[in-house]
Amino acid sequence: MIKTEHLCKRYPAVTAVEDVTFEVSPGEVLGFLGPNGAGKTTTMRMLAGFVTPTSGRASICGHDVETEPLAARQCLGYLPEGAPSYGEMRVQAFLEFIADVRRLEGPRKRDRLNYVIERLQLASVLEQPVETLSKGFKRRVGLAQAIMHDPPVLVLDEPTDGLDPNQKHEVRTLIEEMAHEKITVISTHILEEVDAVCTRAIIIARGRIVADDTPLHLTTRSRYHNAVSLQLSRADQLEAARKALAALPAVADVEVREREARLTALPRAGAMILQDISALAASQGLQLKELHLESGRLDDVFRTITT
Repeated sequence: MIKTEHLCKRYPAVTAVEDVTFEVSPGEVLGFLGPNGAGKTTTMRMLAGFVTPTSGRASICGHDVETEPLAARQCLGYLPEGAPSYGEMRVQAFLEFIADVRRLEGPRKRDRLNYVIERLQLASVLEQPVETLSKGFKRRVGLAQAIMHDPPVLVLDEPTDGLDPNQKHEVRTLIEEMAHEKITVISTHILEEVDAVCTRAIIIARGRIVADDTPLHLTTRSRYHNAVSLQLSRADQLEAARKALAALPAVADVEVREREARLTALPRAGAMILQDISALAASQGLQLKELHLESGRLDDVFRTITT
């Protein structure tokens, strides 16, 4: 597993990480979330052995990152922020270099090279220098080097940064395929990433962990949990519908988006309002395009916790 115990990193002017403790087990995909400057990347760098903790410890598959750095890194595939590489090298040469560094030989080396090239769709750029690639291709080359040796642990810092929607889908599918047999930590500020691939989320703010739960359970902390959203066919019914919804005893507030002719009724704590609103829509003769119950919004929870 990945394990951190009271991990801290202090600089003269700032404390980047303060008392961070968590464990990640095989099969888990952990989303490590936080606003810019929260301490995400510093924590990832300490896990990977690139930054030395001020105090506390981290281990990968039982190997202490400080006292057994080589053993820990052999178990780790790491995609750092920005995916640094040797820009003057051709992609093919760079990937072969990574395979050699990871001590892959013979058929094993050939199989892993073929796998990462095919899976990350790099065949068309193999003869190009890395520095000439688009941001998206550079990110894919960075991910290829991280998984080259098929490590049991992956630490990925913003793995889909710079990718277009199709490329993001491919990378997320790859992470899901590998997740069953690996320990995966994804550092990100993209909330859709967490919804798409993560089984668990840690939110960090000002260097400290402020939440640790499944994404689904985190959404229950949102004020939109069990809210009801309605979209009207007739915009002229919007104001009357807003007043009628606001008058319901179990409704705490009503949000209106005029351009879409949409209303969202937020419930008072613990209240279920779907049945009352369905009945109201029928009695008021509201012409609906859509009516649905919301499970909650992760972005709402994120803002509440981190600000």
